[in-house]
Amino acid sequence: MKRTIIALACVALAGPALAQSLGEKTGVNSALGVAPSTADFVKQVAISDMFEIESSKLAQQKGNAQEKSFAQQMVTDHTKTSTELKGLVNGSKVQATLPTALDSSHQGKLDKLKSATGKDFSSDYNSYQVSAHEDAVSLFERYAKGGDNAALKDWAGKTLPALKHHLDMAKELGKAPSVGQTK
Repeated sequence: MKRTIIALACVALAGPALAQSLGEKTGVNSALGVAPSTADFVKQVAISDMFEIESSKLAQQKGNAQEKSFAQQMVTDHTKTSTELKGLVNGSKVQATLPTALDSSHQGKLDKLKSATGKDFSSDYNSYQVSAHEDAVSLFERYAKGGDNAALKDWAGKTLPALKHHLDMAKELGKAPSVGQTK
């Protein structure tokens, strides 16, 4: 316990850039409610969008009717946010580099989905969607409150309601009554 507290204190005192990058990687920033750096925010959003789009394309092929409907919404909405983010970065309003590929964690999840079928696919996809949207809501809330780029901060605030709606929808995946049943 003492080591954890000391480690957290070192991270917090190590300097803003290091603390934010390391904090985002370890989840410390989320736990403490600290806004990510602009570079971290852009990277995380871009990777999240890529994962949402690619995993949802798989769900459109492999998922049940509920997942296919949800997946279509995810492809549409995350393509839109990805385009908006690129516009902010390429329009010189945000100084950051957009990643061009998934990180190893997200690529591993995508690979698992590619090989999964039936209930295994549904279970993994549904779980990943809830987790991804919980992370996204936290990330966007923290940046909207404390981000250091005004244009990106405004965009994060405007995008947040849709992400919260996605999270609510993701939590309902797999909970729909079977055909023939009533509530």
